[in-house]
Amino acid sequence: MESMIINHWAVFVCAIVNMILGALWYSPLLFYKAWKKENGLSDEKLKSANPLKTYGISFILAYVMSYNMAFFLGGVDTDFTWGLTAGFLTGFGWAAAIFTIIALFEQKSWKYIFINSGYIIIYFSVIGGILGAWR
Repeated sequence: MESMIINHWAVFVCAIVNMILGALWYSPLLFYKAWKKENGLSDEKLKSANPLKTYGISFILAYVMSYNMAFFLGGVDTDFTWGLTAGFLTGFGWAAAIFTIIALFEQKSWKYIFINSGYIIIYFSVIGGILGAWR
């Protein structure tokens, strides 16, 4: 079996990056208003969410995704370029693709699809790059 290199600190940082990138992506600086409108959400509805549940489960799932990506990129020859490429291919070719299929059947708008798929693609690209570089 091939040797694997997994930097557990890098995995943890990738999970944190998920939270930071999401906070920026869905902030008023970028796509908050459009995302809120496309989802039919109001400020009152968003304020009623349980932040501990939402952010807690989100962090755990980000941690799981980061470890999953780390296992795929665990080969000894992995570097930043391959990590970034693999992350992009994962985000665009798998995650955003299935998200788009589901959204089409749910009759969501293209704006909704592009906002969320864009986040997915950038997120996986970034964590792939981090995991590839931080060996």
